[in-house]
Amino acid sequence: MEIDISELKGAYVYLKELAQENIPSIKALAKDARIWEFTKTLLVTETYEQQFEQYISFAFNPNGDGMFGVGLQKTFVIYRSSDDAIIGMTRYYGLNEKHKRLDIGYTWYIPEVWKKVYNKECKLLLLQYAFEVLSFNRVGFHVAHINIRSQKAVEKIGGVREGLLRNHSYQPDGSIRSTVLFSILKEEWPGKKQKLLELIKVSEK
Repeated sequence: MEIDISELKGAYVYLKELAQENIPSIKALAKDARIWEFTKTLLVTETYEQQFEQYISFAFNPNGDGMFGVGLQKTFVIYRSSDDAIIGMTRYYGLNEKHKRLDIGYTWYIPEVWKKVYNKECKLLLLQYAFEVLSFNRVGFHVAHINIRSQKAVEKIGGVREGLLRNHSYQPDGSIRSTVLFSILKEEWPGKKQKLLELIKVSEK
C-alpha cells in the first residue's frame, strides 16, 4: 500500500518512513529502560544489541508477523519539526485494504517529550490519513494491560475501549501480557478530530 509521507506533516511533528540511515540514532535513543517499562519490547541488558537487531529487522519487514499477527505494516520515524530531531517511532500495522481497517501501535517516544503536544499531533496525522485519505472504516489500538499511561493517552485522543484479551501473549522478559483493545470508527472521526485539534491547541509544547 502506498502512503504519501508528504501528507504526514504537522506544526510540531512530521513522519518519515524508516530508513537504514536512521538505525544508529534510533539504537542510541531506544536504549532507555524508561521507554520499555510496560511493553518490555526491548530490555536494556547485556543482550540489548541482539534484541535491537531483531527489533529493527522486524520494523523494516512490510509483511512481519509479530505479537498481534501484524501482517502488512509501515514503520515511521517521528521527527520534531522545530529542530528535525528524532523523538520516537510508530507504525501502521494490520493493514487490510479489503476490510478497510488498520491498527496504530509500536509507538514510543523519548521521555523528554512525554505528555507534550507531539503524540497528540502524531496521532492526528495518522488518524486523519487513515480516515480521510485511505477511507478506512476502523483504526485500532492494542495496549498492554499494565500500561495505564498509554491507555489514558489513547482514551484522551478518542479511543473507545472495546475489551480485554486475557493472557494474550508473552513479553520478551517472559511475563504474561493481557491486551486492552481500543478503536475509533470512521463515523466517529469528525467529532474525535475536533476534540483532538482542541487538545493540540491547548497542549504545552
